[in-house]
Amino acid sequence: MSALPLLTLPAAAQAVGKGPEWGGNGNITTAHLSTYGDLAAFLQKQTEKQPAMELTVIGQSVKGRDLYLASWISDPAKPTILYLTQQHGNEQLTTEGALEFIKHLGTGRGRDVLDGANILVVPMLNPDGAMGDVDFSLDGYIAHGDRHLTRYNAREVDLNRDHVDRLQPETQALHENVLAVHDIDYMIDLHHQGAYSAIDEEWVSGSILHPTTPNASADLVERSKRLGAVVYDAVDSTGWGLIGKYAGGSAETISRNGLAVEYDIATLLFEMRGMSDHEGEDYVLGARSSGYLIRQTVLTLESTARAIADGSVDAADTSFWDTLPTQEWHNPDE
Repeated sequence: MSALPLLTLPAAAQAVGKGPEWGGNGNITTAHLSTYGDLAAFLQKQTEKQPAMELTVIGQSVKGRDLYLASWISDPAKPTILYLTQQHGNEQLTTEGALEFIKHLGTGRGRDVLDGANILVVPMLNPDGAMGDVDFSLDGYIAHGDRHLTRYNAREVDLNRDHVDRLQPETQALHENVLAVHDIDYMIDLHHQGAYSAIDEEWVSGSILHPTTPNASADLVERSKRLGAVVYDAVDSTGWGLIGKYAGGSAETISRNGLAVEYDIATLLFEMRGMSDHEGEDYVLGARSSGYLIRQTVLTLESTARAIADGSVDAADTSFWDTLPTQEWHNPDE
């Protein structure tokens, strides 16, 4: 499990001032990332250490890898939040942050949260893509290391466009054995976006968006906006985080929209800056950016879990959404 020490790294020094400068990118490699085997072993170890944690296999991927749900459910009447990572296999630092968050829940640091909320975590929904074990060529992918990571599952399907048809075993498992089983109030769907996303000419550390389908009720959108307010306040207060509004569509094939409407879940999309691997250089960030992006993920999960547990999410001020700039693409070399 040599990759897991990455989880405890502090934010990179370059993170001060809205994230690392582009020239400090470092080596684009997969060697420092947890493998699927690392993740499975880590989850097994944590469930042995944490009496309140339950580890469930919710299904298998196309290639037969177990899909995991880690859960802390003490009272179904308490509010429940689902954290979902790596629908896209090349967007892994959110999973690294989720694993650190899971570890924290087993310490005194997580006691108050577990007293007030139920927590569900589905890490690495797309393990085949994360391991590069797919039935199509990954020639041209950029990262060095022992594997490539790709957006798609083994059949070259984007899982975050499969929430209506549900033709893939990974999305079937999520819907049938998580969403249909648990009464979920909130969900954060964690992704990565291109490295050149910016406000004006300043690269963002990430972007957020609530449901935008016209079928989402005003109350559902408002609850989602409050969840986003907690995230925005937590990241903005760091001094190094810069959050923009994601320019997302209204299709219900994606989880932010479809899951919100179908299951009445307040959903938030969080797109962290940069991907772990890709065919395009504009999309990837090197290993030297990993620390602050993992820290941003942990901060997101911890702040929202605490706000839901203590009820402060209900009073979150959503007025910032009215002036939050929509990010644009800024490549200084073009």
